[in-house]
Amino acid sequence: MRRPRAAAERIAVLGAGKIGECIIAGLLESRRLDPATLIATARHPQRLAHLASRYRIGTTLSNRAAVRGATLVLLAVKPQAMEEVLRDIRPTLRRGQMVLSIAASVGTGFIERRVPPGVPVVRAMPNTPCVVGKGMTVLASGRHAGEAHLEAARRVFAPLGLCLTLDEKHMDAVTALSASGPAYLYVVIESLAEGGVKVGLPREVATTLVAQMVLGSAAMVLQSGEHPAKLKDAVTTPAGCTIDGLLALEEGGLRVALIRAVVRATRRAGELLHDAEGRT
Repeated sequence: MRRPRAAAERIAVLGAGKIGECIIAGLLESRRLDPATLIATARHPQRLAHLASRYRIGTTLSNRAAVRGATLVLLAVKPQAMEEVLRDIRPTLRRGQMVLSIAASVGTGFIERRVPPGVPVVRAMPNTPCVVGKGMTVLASGRHAGEAHLEAARRVFAPLGLCLTLDEKHMDAVTALSASGPAYLYVVIESLAEGGVKVGLPREVATTLVAQMVLGSAAMVLQSGEHPAKLKDAVTTPAGCTIDGLLALEEGGLRVALIRAVVRATRRAGELLHDAEGRT
């Protein structure tokens, strides 16, 4: 059964790249919105032709045209393009519209200073597994955004995976952990699969075994609510093979390396916007 839709809800996706397209697909596949209520922008006509053909949505090269009449404006542009895009759409934005940004490292305050006074802003940090409906998105509200605006943002990301709300002070850490985290895990998956090849497994089989193992292990953490250390101990039998593998990981410094990866990426996340501002 189709959910009832808010008749007045219209969403403009500015900068419909990979994640922007993923959000469009999620909204349409969940049947929460009709294609006629969505409009997307991109820099290249070929990209717009692809979106219009695949999703039957409205498209335009003009961000201002897309914003006009939208109830929710989704900023899916790169951090270095944010200043230019906000300057462009400011004359068109109205207080009754909501701005939802997925640009890494761009705080709500940065956006609020560049849109008309009182426009509600919500910041979101999704990750690439949103493409397969297994994403993790964290929301943070700006000064003028209330619970209704957060709920509107949740409805956008709910079809794409899990969604949490945190204080904005945590968003650089979120970027480093859950947004950058898939890259760390791909290295882990690749390395474990290489180990499987080393001990005689075909590469395709080793990769499938590892990927499904990671998927199942993550589900165990989420569904059991147990601490990962407890789940690890349940696998580690006395004098078994797992403890030898864990010893090799400790000797290789895996635990410390992963912690350092998050710390360094968090620091870098806090620098991205400053770099972008320096180039404008």
